[in-house]
Amino acid sequence: MQPRLVKPLQGAALLACSTLLFALMGMGIREVSVSVNNESVVFFRNLVGVLFFLPLILLKGWRPLRTERLRSHLWRSTYGLAAMYCFFYAIAHLPLADAMLFTYSAPLFTPLIAWWWLKEPITRRMLLTSGVGLCGVLLVAKPSAALFDAQALVGLAASILAAFAFVSIREMSDTEPAFRIVFYFALFASLASAIPLTWAWQPLNERELGALLAIGLLATVSQIIMSKAYGLAPPGLIGPFAYLAIVFAGLLAWLRWGETPDPTSLSGAALIFVASLLSIRRTGR
Repeated sequence: MQPRLVKPLQGAALLACSTLLFALMGMGIREVSVSVNNESVVFFRNLVGVLFFLPLILLKGWRPLRTERLRSHLWRSTYGLAAMYCFFYAIAHLPLADAMLFTYSAPLFTPLIAWWWLKEPITRRMLLTSGVGLCGVLLVAKPSAALFDAQALVGLAASILAAFAFVSIREMSDTEPAFRIVFYFALFASLASAIPLTWAWQPLNERELGALLAIGLLATVSQIIMSKAYGLAPPGLIGPFAYLAIVFAGLLAWLRWGETPDPTSLSGAALIFVASLLSIRRTGR
């Protein structure tokens, strides 16, 4: 096994790029979900990820995708897919603002999990930047009293599962390249998410199929970039950059649907940027 790399500036830049692509993907999901059910969106998102690697398989065979850590890939896929379904449940049963909060609060847990699992160091500054970023998310999302309902535990579980998925990527980064991690996630997730289609299948028109293809491509590329980012730096170190996803989502909502952010949301966005800049300053030293 090769030692895990620690290149925080490059990792932070890649993670910021990944969050932008995830925000674009979220915009596509919002558009297509008007007529396509969640089961289809999840399945096609994962299926496109498998098809994305077909040219590589045709050119070089299975050799680049062979792995001796199939169990680690299976755990990573389990964490990621479970988090995905929990997020969808939260979106369906909680106000959107509360669901958004859970979606973007995973970086709060990544330093603790990385410390427990990988024995990577954790500092007060890491916790501070994660906390500042989460405060920014609170200001942007403006959660309601439903945040304290029993159903919110599913949203909390989603955040923790997502954090485990991020750390599992880091755990495999000493031997597994980013494209291999994403391929096995897409493969296992496609097989698992195909099961609900047996009772939730719906016919799709060309426009819907095109939108699902675009969503799948954005998801796959963003996951490759995210996996590379967590391979370059510990999740607890660059985690605050993941909060930028909610800033990008707000900008896209303003450009696409004319949703103008209020002063509280702008203050939250400023806090998220502060957390990211504090992370850059720390990594620079």
